Amino acid sequence: MNIDQDLSQFSDLAYRTTVGIYLLALAVSLVFYGMVRIANELRAARAAEMKKLSKNAEVASAVGASAAAGGSSGVATLERGDDSRGTALEYHLPERLRSENVIARVKRADKWGGITQALVWLGIAVHFLQVVLRGTATHRFPWGNLFEYITMVTLFGMVITAFVIRRKSMRVMWPWVLVPVVAVMFYAGTKLYAETAPLVPSLRSYWFVIHVSTVSIGGGIGLVSGIASLMYLFRRTQPKGQEKGVLGAIISPLPAAEKLDALAYRACVWTLPIFGLGIIFGAIWADAAWGRFWGWDPKETVSLITWILYAAYLHARATPGFRKASAWINVVAFATMVFNLFFINIVIAGLHSYAGLN
Repeated sequence: MNIDQDLSQFSDLAYRTTVGIYLLALAVSLVFYGMVRIANELRAARAAEMKKLSKNAEVASAVGASAAAGGSSGVATLERGDDSRGTALEYHLPERLRSENVIARVKRADKWGGITQALVWLGIAVHFLQVVLRGTATHRFPWGNLFEYITMVTLFGMVITAFVIRRKSMRVMWPWVLVPVVAVMFYAGTKLYAETAPLVPSLRSYWFVIHVSTVSIGGGIGLVSGIASLMYLFRRTQPKGQEKGVLGAIISPLPAAEKLDALAYRACVWTLPIFGLGIIFGAIWADAAWGRFWGWDPKETVSLITWILYAAYLHARATPGFRKASAWINVVAFATMVFNLFFINIVIAGLHSYAGLN
């Protein structure tokens, strides 16, 4: 089957463009992340100052009431001619802590968050175009080697993440997602790249599309779940509003631990059955190709271990005595998936050695 070299070159160009857009989105998201941290610090400082002024106002009012009861003519107030305590307190705040300044900071941060979201969707569109061009150039589904498989997993992961964290309050998660995605895609494009070529004969089966696409979707959702659990573990060490030190400054923009834990759980609820279906479809294909459903090939074994770990995470999270440790299980499951993706495919020889590397 002939390869369309022009489309292949356009696909490679689209891949490099995708990485560049994701890298730009990462840079913008880091600016957004920093601005959210500053806005949060201002809000926390404003709340503390308002509390202090409110307490002083109560003391002053009590003193004034006591003086009035004793016949004194003076009543202490925070601001002459102002009947609103909130406005009076606002008048005594430093300029940087006043509501208009804090609101302006928040709106400015939201604009950068919107730019990040727009860049992410642009990157996803070019990413999707790259996959289509690669498939069109080869006249097949474009996941016949490790480079193409990573392209599919990262695409599914980005699409799912973009839908999951489209709310403004969750956009601060983007740096945590984009760092591993950009790193993996850069590594795949430089070290794992394979020339556009037809499928090897052993992959020419309709089960190829069903099995690989299902596992890719499960892996993409697992990416979201694993990163959410990792962020949850960091946030749990530095609760919202109680951040301390350098680590606290880094973590402060993240949502509350409960939100991150809930996101990890909801994503894993989908990961477990979809990834499990991918394993089952692979077993059916193995029976058709090799005459057996299961052979404890390294890829099969580690995939099963990963699925068991995801099941263990869901079980532990539902068990009161193990709930605190459940996030660690999810992170280990995610690490096992990454190990299976790279180490098993590249280093260990087996029946699933289709990386396309020399």
